[in-house]
Amino acid sequence: MTEQIRVAIVDDDPLVRSALSLMLGGQPDLAVVGEAADGRQGVALVQDLRPDVVLMDIRMPRLDGLAATRELHARPHPPRVIVLTTFDADDHVVGALAAGADGFLLKDTPPAEIVAAIRKVAEGDPMLSPSVTRTLIDQVRTGSADDRATRARDRLARLTQRELEVAHAVGRGLSNADIAAELHLSVPTVKAHVSRLFEKLDATNRVQIAICVHDAS
Repeated sequence: MTEQIRVAIVDDDPLVRSALSLMLGGQPDLAVVGEAADGRQGVALVQDLRPDVVLMDIRMPRLDGLAATRELHARPHPPRVIVLTTFDADDHVVGALAAGADGFLLKDTPPAEIVAAIRKVAEGDPMLSPSVTRTLIDQVRTGSADDRATRARDRLARLTQRELEVAHAVGRGLSNADIAAELHLSVPTVKAHVSRLFEKLDATNRVQIAICVHDAS
């Protein structure tokens, strides 16, 4: 049996926490290691338990999910964060993704899709469709188009040719497996390239890589 994916649930609604915990607990490859009722508790929980993936509500007392996500990603070795929301156009979700979250789920997402999203994010893939990524890129962008393009091209100039190819594939919303097939690489090799992209482009998630690629085009 492969190592379990350790999941933490941060939501101020006890019914939501209970439902998610019950659902995920039935999966042999997932383990719910802890729950928290607000962002402040969630940050402390992550520090103590080191989960692989955090399901993070946005609207919570004390410390909301946006602030908690920023705080987690300012620390070394942050977990993957999937933000939870009731509305797909929630501005807070856009902010969370810009701050370092790895994707988002609507709270009415079918259970099987939630499970699949956790597995996908744990593997380092985004859980955003290309159309959603495109919408988020348009909303997250700041500054004039010329300034963004100049900064993005300067950052992409740091990449090798192969890294640039991987970056453009990420910008199109492809998963690691899709990139591997398209560029005739192994999945571990693609993961290594993506890791270097995070470092060279000063990015914390694939959406930020996509923003850089689209700004440069």
